[in-house]
Amino acid sequence: MGACFMALSPKNLIICGHYGAGKTNLSVNLALYLAARGEAVTVADLDLVNPYFRTADFRQLLAGAGVRLVAPVYANTNLDIPVVPPQLAGAIGGEGRLIIDVGGDDDGAVALGGYSAQLERQGYAMYYVINALREPDPDPLEEAALLRAVEKSARLKVTGLVNNTNLGRETTAEIIRNSRGYVDAVARAADLPVLFTAASAGDGPEDGMFPVTVYVKPPWEE
Repeated sequence: MGACFMALSPKNLIICGHYGAGKTNLSVNLALYLAARGEAVTVADLDLVNPYFRTADFRQLLAGAGVRLVAPVYANTNLDIPVVPPQLAGAIGGEGRLIIDVGGDDDGAVALGGYSAQLERQGYAMYYVINALREPDPDPLEEAALLRAVEKSARLKVTGLVNNTNLGRETTAEIIRNSRGYVDAVARAADLPVLFTAASAGDGPEDGMFPVTVYVKPPWEE
């Protein structure tokens, strides 16, 4: 099960992928899952590219679950500018579990590169999140090429894929089933395992599913 896999993952979890893949929603769900099981959890908002969908927007939700948030100083203010959170270095070497929500594509992963040596020393897992419905005509080879570009920018290697295919609250079990072929093709092209499928309860497969709640609304649901 995806949830069981999470319990065995390294203390530093990096969530990366394409713009619109659902990285932030997955990061929030992972943090709440781990906190509910008694773990000390910190979420680092390292999305310096897109200020509209990021973990800093869920400060109160995370705080209510006892999750610490490390975010840019000016996040969610009128001076929202791209500044790396100064507490990130300490969080990587700190106690408990750290989840790093990285900006989209290779541009968004550049800021992570400055911490690659520290993460290598401490140990990490790097999940590349895939939404097969993000593009009208997705190409697994292009997705695998973007994954490699993200690795180059981050100076870290992706350790596995997460199938997060969705259409927001319009997601169905059929949509999840139909996404498997695409995600498996990306896995073959990138020579990486598919770790689990993130889906709302009842939508995903019983085996290998990590149940999620939709906190981040897509634009058409605003």
